[in-house]
Amino acid sequence: MDSINLKPVNNVLGEVNIPSSKSLSHRAIICAALSEGESIIKNITFSRDIYATISILKNLGISIAVFENSVKIISNGKIRLTDSTLFSDESGSTLRFLIPVALLQEEKVIFTGAGKLIERPLNPYYKIFHEQNINYNNDNGKLPLTVQGKIKSGNFQIPGDISSQFISGLMFALPLLPNDSTINIEGQLESKAYIDLTMDCLNKFGIKVINNNYRSFYIKGNQKYVPMEYNVEGDFSQAAFFMVAGTISGEVECKNLNMESLQGDKKIVELLKSMGAIIEEKNSSIICRKSKLSGINIDASEIPDLVPVLAVAASLSHGRTNIYNAARLRIKECDRLAATCRELSRLGAEIIEKDDSLIINGKETLLGGAVDSWNDHRIVMAMSIAALRCKDSVKISNYKAVNKSYPNFFEDYKSIGGNIFI
Repeated sequence: MDSINLKPVNNVLGEVNIPSSKSLSHRAIICAALSEGESIIKNITFSRDIYATISILKNLGISIAVFENSVKIISNGKIRLTDSTLFSDESGSTLRFLIPVALLQEEKVIFTGAGKLIERPLNPYYKIFHEQNINYNNDNGKLPLTVQGKIKSGNFQIPGDISSQFISGLMFALPLLPNDSTINIEGQLESKAYIDLTMDCLNKFGIKVINNNYRSFYIKGNQKYVPMEYNVEGDFSQAAFFMVAGTISGEVECKNLNMESLQGDKKIVELLKSMGAIIEEKNSSIICRKSKLSGINIDASEIPDLVPVLAVAASLSHGRTNIYNAARLRIKECDRLAATCRELSRLGAEIIEKDDSLIINGKETLLGGAVDSWNDHRIVMAMSIAALRCKDSVKISNYKAVNKSYPNFFEDYKSIGGNIFI
């Protein structure tokens, strides 16, 4: 198993061009694929997840040319199956966004995947299949999923406390159906920011969704996606790792960020400031300087992807941090609550795992040691940042999991002074 060794660094210094938002890249590519005409999507970071979305759309008959950091997409706005096997790799966004899109045509499709994605839940879609008499089968609730039948307009009930990806997936497909539809949210909707990202992207491509205070969403049928040139902004969930790096160990400038972004993970700026971080915001960059941090209470319901790196910051803060409303982390690429707790504990952090929370008593430094990535890109990156403030080196196994979202992470890590050795 591939492993990487990292030495402590007291004074990282440098700037990082933050990769493009994975969330917005998925959305823009899908919207372009459903448009009639030619679109250019610029400033794309080609991670494994993004390649998975591109691959499935090609199998759905869309012409996509890949360049160094952009794609050209030519489509007639219709889905035409060229290969029935649709491989989502380990990308939950790819799978959940594209199931409804694939059902805009009637032929049989088989969704496959890798890693933990094979067993991640799809129950809201199974309920829709039952209600609309769409034929499907799976392997005891796991992938592969075989589906045959066309999705129909109507009223859709989606629980608000599970992944927002099901709602976004329906939002991509329903505007192209002949009749109007409504998505009704059962209970309180979590991850509102991700829905905002979807609606904003749809709007840019000419699709209107009426938001009834996040209780329901009304979508007129017979709409048309309009092709466009779209520039993807930088990813705050990736910037978070280097923001914490600067805050615990020196000074890092994170560039290529949109200060007016709708990304929910932009909240990292506010949270680090609440902990006492010295942060300077410029036009399209954020500078984080070494700071004395203090523990706070953090509601993770809207920012699940930030939890691993926030736990690192908390482990190196004064006092106690309580990260709560985090149960959904258990059904990510791995059980991220368990992974974050276990691996930070191995490095010497004082951390307790509860059903839906982490309680962390901070320390001046961590010890170091050997940790496992759980094949999860965010665990690799979090442990790499923690290594900066350890007494001894840190060995991370299966570190290439970063390729899922941030293939150049370790190049950027080295560029600010991160010490990697074999």
